[in-house]
Amino acid sequence: MFQGLVDFLVFLILSAYYIIESIIINLIPRHYRAGWRETLRGEIALVTGGGNGIGRTLCSKLSRLGATVVIWDINSQGAEDTAAMLRQEGGKAHSYKCDISNNDDVYATAKKVRQEVGKVTILVNNAGIVSGKTLLETPDAMIKKTFDVNILAHFWTTKAFLPDMIAGDNGHIVTIASLAGLVGVNKLVDYSASKFAAVGFDEALRLELEVEGKRGVSTTVVCPYYVSTGMFEGVKSRLFPILEPDYVADEIVTAIRSRDKVLLLPSYLRIFLALKFLLPWKMLFLIGDTLLKTTKSMDEFKGRNSNNATTGKSKQK
Repeated sequence: MFQGLVDFLVFLILSAYYIIESIIINLIPRHYRAGWRETLRGEIALVTGGGNGIGRTLCSKLSRLGATVVIWDINSQGAEDTAAMLRQEGGKAHSYKCDISNNDDVYATAKKVRQEVGKVTILVNNAGIVSGKTLLETPDAMIKKTFDVNILAHFWTTKAFLPDMIAGDNGHIVTIASLAGLVGVNKLVDYSASKFAAVGFDEALRLELEVEGKRGVSTTVVCPYYVSTGMFEGVKSRLFPILEPDYVADEIVTAIRSRDKVLLLPSYLRIFLALKFLLPWKMLFLIGDTLLKTTKSMDEFKGRNSNNATTGKSKQK
């Protein structure tokens, strides 16, 4: 009885402390908090899908902060083009062709990276694909490919590099998910489902590391709205602005430097997400269909789809 009371009091005190700590930290602008980690010199950052799009922009920004950058892409020419660009800018970069949907290829390529570059300390699971079709229009092979690239690959890459991070008590795993991993989207059933899984992957992994006392390894999940890359070409948005790749990449790098656990872009969408759990389904549908027009956002979608998944040009928004 007495011990139970003591435990409860300790719980209340720690809860109050953590709440106050969180409020204080969030009052400090993120770019100032990122300044506590001014450079990334000495870090080895690996970005999947780094041969183009946001992946390439991320590689450039990580390189400018002093990190040695490893680019993985199924498109070997795209990966090497990114590496050449970084070297021209004075950075250190290495490119590898890797099919992240194949666990054997991931483990074999990870071994080469460890031998030729060193131990990866920042892993950015960025590569992804989207079909943009209704469930019944989406071929079975595309659904499987979506899950292979958008979530199962995260298991293989993390299993490949996490042991070294734990051993060195230093590491950061970044999961590029999507706002569609928090809210279902019309014509994105397979994509949304894979991104919901990515959000759960990050949260459960973070909890697992906390329970095991591996506090030197951080995780960050990134959930952006639509980004203006070829992956989502043709997407329409009525109220919320479609995000620019450079802005998204900047925010991701800032989140890495400040060790943020969750990055929602734009951040004010937290308010709308709260409504998801407060309002009845019919009202939520009415808001999306009538006010925001999000139910029709994919109607003119022309982005990369299943054809790219089978030809090896899988891209991340």
